[in-house]
Amino acid sequence: MMELVKKYFPNITGKQISQFTALYDLYTDWNSKINLISRKDIQNLYEKHVLHSLGIGKVIRFTDNTAILDVGTGGGFPGIPLAILFPKCWFLLVDSIGKKIRVAEDIAARIGLENVECRHCRVEEEKREFDFVVSRAVMPLPELVKISGKNIVRKQQNALPNGFLCLKGGELQGELQPYRNKVVIYDLDDYFEEEYFKTKKVVYLPG
Repeated sequence: MMELVKKYFPNITGKQISQFTALYDLYTDWNSKINLISRKDIQNLYEKHVLHSLGIGKVIRFTDNTAILDVGTGGGFPGIPLAILFPKCWFLLVDSIGKKIRVAEDIAARIGLENVECRHCRVEEEKREFDFVVSRAVMPLPELVKISGKNIVRKQQNALPNGFLCLKGGELQGELQPYRNKVVIYDLDDYFEEEYFKTKKVVYLPG
């Protein structure tokens, strides 16, 4: 299933291929100890977790030295796949559940990701500033904006203005109502042809 990543990101390097390939055994091993991903879903790791995370990389090509905060990363999604894809950007992965952040930390170390820091905390405690906040269905957008809006830096260096990039699915009208004039919705089935992505979206909100 690693072929899925190469299918949509054909220009990745040999090192990136090795890092993506290593994720399957590492997550399978951790999943046998901690329930990170449903047992039946681990077979679909590359489609439902890795490629889904990389959907953000279809919406924006981060410039070098971009700083990204992954809120509620769990075992490292979307932060770890994005950190592999963008090795010259810097990622902080935060989660309030210690055992999950330990998984992300271990996997990042084992595949040699030098552009990732993991922190066990609530995002309210993190004071540093970033170009973008990313998340994967961790909480409603208004809540995410409330607790992490303080972390978005004003200085711009990317094609999209700094802000929030959230992986979402399902009915979003109510959640996005407060931002209806500012939010941009990218349908992932415009980028990926697999059935899983029919209802998946990246929601972008300028900071």
